[in-house]
Amino acid sequence: MKQLTHVDPKGRAMMVDVGGKEMEYRVATAGGFIHLQKETLQLIKKNKMKKGDVLTVAEIAGIQAAKKTPELIPLCHPLALTKIDVKAQLEKKGVRITSTAKCLGQTGVEMEAMTAVSVALLTIYDMCKAVDKKMVIEDIYLIEKRKSNTQFQV
Repeated sequence: MKQLTHVDPKGRAMMVDVGGKEMEYRVATAGGFIHLQKETLQLIKKNKMKKGDVLTVAEIAGIQAAKKTPELIPLCHPLALTKIDVKAQLEKKGVRITSTAKCLGQTGVEMEAMTAVSVALLTIYDMCKAVDKKMVIEDIYLIEKRKSNTQFQV
């Protein structure tokens, strides 16, 4: 089993020094899902929610969250994101969120991608809580992460 990277020899939390790592193009994609009642899905589809356009607001919230990740996750490095894409897709039983984060840096962007998904899902929850008391957020996960010396086309 690999050693934990964010603890010192005494077991205390620490931020990893990435200063010696090579600058590389990095991309990460994450996903998640929120289960909604059929009636709630219809309100979203017809843009009839009192708080507004649920899917667009969730996508924007996810973008904002990705940019704030190091303020929310204590040991994350601040990254200069070159792209953050958040998509909210209506499905039969709820909404699927996918997020792709990109940067040129010395550490990965998976936390930014997963933070975007998490906040987008929480935004949907917030916007629908008045009409749906059975919502369940689940399956927030990293789909993939890559790094390369050449730029990715996503």
